Amino acid sequence: MKILIELPTWLGDAVMVTPAIENIVNFYNDVDITFIGSFMSIEALKNHPKAIKTLVLDKKYTSLYKISRDLGNFDAFYSFRSSARIKFFKLLISAKKKHQFDKNKYQNQHQVEKYNDFINDSLSIDSTAGKLQIYGYNIAKSKKKILGINPGASYGIAPRAAKCWYPQEFAKVASKLSSEYDIVIFGGPGETDIASDIEQALIDCSVKNYKSLVGNTTITELINQISNLDLFITGDSGPMHIAAAFQVPTVAIFGPTKDTETSQWMNDKSIIVKRNLECQPCMKRTCPLKHHNCMNLIKAKEVLDAIKSLN
Repeated sequence: MKILIELPTWLGDAVMVTPAIENIVNFYNDVDITFIGSFMSIEALKNHPKAIKTLVLDKKYTSLYKISRDLGNFDAFYSFRSSARIKFFKLLISAKKKHQFDKNKYQNQHQVEKYNDFINDSLSIDSTAGKLQIYGYNIAKSKKKILGINPGASYGIAPRAAKCWYPQEFAKVASKLSSEYDIVIFGGPGETDIASDIEQALIDCSVKNYKSLVGNTTITELINQISNLDLFITGDSGPMHIAAAFQVPTVAIFGPTKDTETSQWMNDKSIIVKRNLECQPCMKRTCPLKHHNCMNLIKAKEVLDAIKSLN
């Protein structure tokens, strides 16, 4: 069977779709998969053992016709995106069966379950969603334990993006744990300011055993680094889901987003720290009430207590 799968755009969603992909593989048994999607999603899943081809999809409407012709013929097409552009692209794809995710149909459940139920409905099966899977990485723990901190979140404008916890609090936690862990700071190119604030706070506390990888990792390097962590402190983000795939002990700090839908999936060593305010979850990119209390009221001690409960 030749299967064409379009992956979600964002890194975290690409990881959360992996249980649904495994159920596609299990249904067809003998299957060759072509993955198309964003650069981030393709990088995350390019090592899947059933993948024979990957393609970063050009966003321009004018490119879709040529891409559809170049891809060739398939037995089935599954798109985990619901945009109008993909509805148009689906018409161009040569496949015997075509299925597209409808975000309005699947509500009030974890995102992993939404994707998996889409496949269940498409294949008329009743499979459960297993653990997240990222292939092609070898876990190699270092002699001294490594703490990863991920202060950024691609949802809003850093450093006041609504999903971001505060750099001084991240630094307090890292400083407290620096005698037990070496520290690695993660983040994308747009998160250098918040990372610099953490670095300065660590320097002020005379902490030297840290390094910043902010803006300096490929997706492959990011996955490899996270897979080897002994502890991860993060907001609701793509790296959080990577950590879940490798069962990294994680403290996930939630503010404006729905932990019932985007928390770590099936990580036995995961704990959520959040406030249960009346305004939560607002799902806004910046705090509409201007106080940002969903994050502002969470202090380092709560995260440190959560870490103790993981042990």
